[in-house]
Amino acid sequence: MSRIGEALKQAGVGPSLAERGTSPAAGDLDSFPTAQDPKTTRADAPLEPVPQHPRYAAFQPVERLVIHQDADAIAIEQYRRLAAVLHQAQVDIGTKVIMVASAQPSEGKTLTAANLALTLSESYKRRVLLIDADLRRPALSRLFQLPNRSGLSEDLRSTGDRALHITNLSESLALIPGGGADSDPMAGLTSGRMQQIIAQASASFDWVILDTPPVALLSDTHLLVAMVDAAVLVINAGSTPYALVQQSVETLGREKIIGVVLNRVGRDGLTDSNYYEYYRSSTRRQPFAGDGRISRLPSNEPRG
Repeated sequence: MSRIGEALKQAGVGPSLAERGTSPAAGDLDSFPTAQDPKTTRADAPLEPVPQHPRYAAFQPVERLVIHQDADAIAIEQYRRLAAVLHQAQVDIGTKVIMVASAQPSEGKTLTAANLALTLSESYKRRVLLIDADLRRPALSRLFQLPNRSGLSEDLRSTGDRALHITNLSESLALIPGGGADSDPMAGLTSGRMQQIIAQASASFDWVILDTPPVALLSDTHLLVAMVDAAVLVINAGSTPYALVQQSVETLGREKIIGVVLNRVGRDGLTDSNYYEYYRSSTRRQPFAGDGRISRLPSNEPRG
């Protein structure tokens, strides 16, 4: 077993597939059940985007995104596997708000958040709001090749009922960009205003995906974790220190981790079962075990 896999096992994320003797069939993913349309919990609090023209922002998908015509087929399949696990969690226990985190910078969490949002919106036809909450280094606008506009930084400083800066990327996918970089974003990210934004988003969208700061840089991780239903942890294969994986699992909370993405796996390791692990997901009420694997992305996935 790899050292990262051993760290996850020792930290209590879940038993290996080898121990369970099961794995999902690839063909099952296309027919995976989708959740019922959620009921709005606050009828007086829909999210209204700042008016923008044209209706949908024009962006050219780069090759790193799963909707690009030359996107890596293996990467697409792994994102679909992860999306399948999330859908089952939503069907079973109502999981809706997901944070995508990493132990340290440059492990690929921003790209993972974007591609997960695209997979949920395009393949599963769900309404998804993607939020760039990594306010020290907001990168989602750049990834989608959009102008650097106001976003979450400015929304967190606003008061009253001012409309949020939402960019509609498609009929089913919207983005709240990071906006201006903030060298000290902790007060905003852990504020009542952030909690209000997440609550409103949860009432208006099927899924809310947050690209969050690296765990090692987020001193009050537990405050942000408390606002979400589950976390996806991104690990850079071959470079993330063993101890840092354990620390990240403990910081996020074992019960919060619904999936793990092992990023930049060498091509020769894509058939190595040592990298496969078991997805474990749960809520504060009861545990949920998904029939998933660690999503392993090939080494040509660029840093993000």
